[in-house]
Amino acid sequence: MEVDTTEPGLPDAVSIPASAPARPLAKRSSIAEYGESLLVTVLLALFGTTFIVQAFKIPSQSMEPTLLIGDHLLVNKFIFGGQGAWYEKILPYRAIRRGDIVVFKFPFDDHPHYVKRVVGLPGDRLRIINQHVYVNDDLLNEPYVVHDAAYEDPFGDNFPPAGRYFAEIGVRPEWAEQIISHVHHGELVVPPDNYFVMGDNRDRSWDSRYWGFVDRDAVMGRPVMIYWSVEAAPADYARRNFLGTLRAALQNLLHLPVRARWRRMMHEVH
Repeated sequence: MEVDTTEPGLPDAVSIPASAPARPLAKRSSIAEYGESLLVTVLLALFGTTFIVQAFKIPSQSMEPTLLIGDHLLVNKFIFGGQGAWYEKILPYRAIRRGDIVVFKFPFDDHPHYVKRVVGLPGDRLRIINQHVYVNDDLLNEPYVVHDAAYEDPFGDNFPPAGRYFAEIGVRPEWAEQIISHVHHGELVVPPDNYFVMGDNRDRSWDSRYWGFVDRDAVMGRPVMIYWSVEAAPADYARRNFLGTLRAALQNLLHLPVRARWRRMMHEVH
């Protein structure tokens, strides 16, 4: 059928054919749409956990009272620069600062993730006298630190050791062999691209005093928020087989209303 657009008295009028009825677009399969959405979600999650943020949990008391056993953290992996990459100039990176809490790979064994506070930066001169930390001859203000008088910490009162002959209780053999080489005039000197870290629960922390420095490349990021917290003990995070892990998860679920620390959730980490 055609639509006649000829008007009387107007020669050479044009007849325009009517458009054919539009065919409805074929609906995409619901399964395909769900699959695409799932793929995008997985890719975004992988990108986020690889480059931006990652979840970690606290299995020990070394950072109490700042971080408790059972705290689950979101760690910002997109914060620390200082490695000289070209993109650091245009992205919101910053250098690691003294006082930062950091997540890093432990230098030995299977490189598990540890959480400690940065006390010494590259080039810093550090010593502990009567439980007080001095960095570059200045007393370090540490309002977050707690001490346990009932617990004897070999390196808690005074550090570093004065000579090669010292009690090696709890000290990694690798660190015991090299610690003196980093001591000058009674102070421990932090080498380039390394950091000296300690726990806030100073007498119950296995930290740089006992196993050495943290290499810059081992630092994963900085905890920014406690997104979940539940009362727990170190044994709750011991390595288990599948059935043990499932049993522990069910126990946590059954006791959730009582064990959850609701007031700690969504709190910033400082």
